Amino acid sequence: MFFKRSTAVIALIGLCLGAIYVASDELQREVRLFLAGALGDVAIERMQQQSADNESGPMAAADMITLPIEVTEPAPGIYMASGVGNTFVVRSGEGDVIFDTGLIIQAAEQYEVLHQALGNIQPTAVVLSHSHADHVGGARMWASPQTELVTSSEFLEEQRYLTQLNPYLHRRNRVLFPWLPEEPRVLPGMNFRGLIPDVEVKKGEPRRFTQSGRVFELWSLPGAEGSDNLLLWLPEEKILLSGDFFGPQFPQFPNIFTMRGEKVRRPIEYIESLNTVIGFAPELILPSHLGPIEGAERIMADLTRIRDAVQWVHDQTVAGMNAGKTLSEVMADVRLPSDLALSQRHGKVSWAVKSIWEYYATWFHFDRTSELYGTPQTAVLEDLSRAIDDETITKIIDEAIQRDEWERALHLLELLEGNQALTDALKDRWVAVITALRERSLSTEKNDYELYWLDSRLRSLTQ
Repeated sequence: MFFKRSTAVIALIGLCLGAIYVASDELQREVRLFLAGALGDVAIERMQQQSADNESGPMAAADMITLPIEVTEPAPGIYMASGVGNTFVVRSGEGDVIFDTGLIIQAAEQYEVLHQALGNIQPTAVVLSHSHADHVGGARMWASPQTELVTSSEFLEEQRYLTQLNPYLHRRNRVLFPWLPEEPRVLPGMNFRGLIPDVEVKKGEPRRFTQSGRVFELWSLPGAEGSDNLLLWLPEEKILLSGDFFGPQFPQFPNIFTMRGEKVRRPIEYIESLNTVIGFAPELILPSHLGPIEGAERIMADLTRIRDAVQWVHDQTVAGMNAGKTLSEVMADVRLPSDLALSQRHGKVSWAVKSIWEYYATWFHFDRTSELYGTPQTAVLEDLSRAIDDETITKIIDEAIQRDEWERALHLLELLEGNQALTDALKDRWVAVITALRERSLSTEKNDYELYWLDSRLRSLTQ
């Protein structure tokens, strides 16, 4: 049923594509809304079905896609259309400010429900918090000759590299999120890249404007999801529209890097950004993922804890480097003190240590000469496997498993990947080790990306 529906929808979409190039601006918008809505229904159905088929349980991303798209008013004159990425309309008598535009497959429905709830919306500005797909998807739907597209001055560079590396990043993402299509696909009228801002806000030069007495400030502050984070601050109302400045959850330990692959986020710049936001003393935060965060006292405590936790991990990493410790030693040693404890479901402290280390000292750790050359360690696995006695290595692996030394057992198993026959024979050990690492993660940090990766390994081992 799903595939028949998909084929029918795609055939209908094919009849509409030409209109985008020959029609008026208004008709182009209507076509884009139709395309995005139709393809969104198909994509969401696919994601929900593959999540249901996943024996390891639903993924957080798939859970977000099932959130209902509905309009609420979290503050007077501010309306939010929920979804994977929220879309906000900040109203004023002189026009409306749109903040973030959601995921392309949900943007049409968010656009429609906001118009149904509010009637006539006249955007003077579309503000994009950053260049990620779940925040810019509907930018072209909201565009008009009277609307300014506003971004951070870092937006174009972030968009450039994400676009240029799209095939590489898509392959990596698909390992973690198996419901993605095998190849990246962009249909005419559905491209959310190639956006050209009318206004670019530079760091240290906030843009301030007033519409019908409502005061707006736009701040370019590097955040937890990249250097192009742009915040919308309503100073007289003490309301912060934060985009992904904190990451998808609040409070959390931030993703100073992403395992899926993106540029490293600069820890000291993020600390400086947090200090700026702490200086705002917000009473309400409206993030672009999940719901509002209320209460000045709670918000201040959490903001301070995030800042101090990042500073702690940074300082402990630098201290370990200066003390002559190895990267592995520092990754094992650095732990947040109890008063700075934060969720590590999205960002993980030990990975932040590695990210900070390599941000300062790059990829060469001054230990293995082979790191300087193009021949990888995996190239000698087949040679090594011929020199290993199968019975002895199996015994050593079993002993490590019996001692619950899962990481040690993992290293040993990876050394045997050059011997396919032995690797196949030890598949039950592989499954046991990956399963144990997964259970450990579930009982400790519950880091989403670690779990996604371990799930992908289990799928490859059991298929």
